[in-house]
Amino acid sequence: MSLFKKKAPKYSAPPVPPAPAEEIQNHPSNGLDNNNGAQKSQLVFHCQQAQGSPLGLISGFSNVHELYQKIAECYDFPPDDILFCTLNTHKVDMKKLLGGQIGLDDFIFAHRKGRPKEIEIVKTEDALGLTITDNGAGCSFIKKIKEGSIVSRIPHIEIGDHIERLNDENAVGKRHYEVAKLLKDIPKGTTFTIRLIEPLKSGFASIGPKTGSARSGKKQNYGSGKETLRFKANGVATIENEHDDSSKAGIDKINGLLESFMGINDTELATQMWDLSDGKTNSMQLAEAIDNSDLQEFGFTDEFIIELWGVITDARSGRLT
Repeated sequence: MSLFKKKAPKYSAPPVPPAPAEEIQNHPSNGLDNNNGAQKSQLVFHCQQAQGSPLGLISGFSNVHELYQKIAECYDFPPDDILFCTLNTHKVDMKKLLGGQIGLDDFIFAHRKGRPKEIEIVKTEDALGLTITDNGAGCSFIKKIKEGSIVSRIPHIEIGDHIERLNDENAVGKRHYEVAKLLKDIPKGTTFTIRLIEPLKSGFASIGPKTGSARSGKKQNYGSGKETLRFKANGVATIENEHDDSSKAGIDKINGLLESFMGINDTELATQMWDLSDGKTNSMQLAEAIDNSDLQEFGFTDEFIIELWGVITDARSGRLT
């Protein structure tokens, strides 16, 4: 699954040290290829800890695990201390979540583990109202809380909280859909304990990417790169152009299906499904492609595949834009 997206929203927070990603040409150790494979390059990204830290420079990674390792080495803490990363903002903003792709000009903020908390919940309804995602490195966390749901009435549970344990069941290392199933399988009327770890919080008001460089006088547009570094499932990172509007609309709609059917939010999974549909002319071909890929482990139902194909055909015809 890819890690880099092409175009991120402009960052409007206060200033931080300058410069977007730099390209160092002819550096063979990074393993990055552009679309035509003619040239390899090493990309350098700026990063900081979301709660406040000096500026860091990282490079030479081709997946989320390696990215976290590089950030951890930069600041000398364990990689599993990272809950998730956001792009171009230090805030816990799920719309800016780093997933399977990073724009070449994006600024990376790492959110580390903070205070643990245990909360006892009575499951009075079938659904708790949580949408779960994960960081791709064994850490599931809350991406969305449905208004009016059981959880929305518990002020101690917040977006960005890592789900570490459900009763005696360790949730660390599980994928988001596995954690969502554990929550769904808790019988109605049952009282259970959820152990959460919230992101480390601290003042960061005066830190953020600069809107311009004091030395050059040139404006730096963080998160506005025209190309995207994507991390592929086979371990290769490639530089690609971003999806067009109809493709992005289709991917967003597929993500909505994942939320409705499975209670998870995963843009990378939605993107992989969209990419798998390329060249397919009916739902049976799509189902076969999914069954022959690493997505078969999700066990998607026939109903889901039919809905998925409907979204894809709507997006292709421009009915979603």
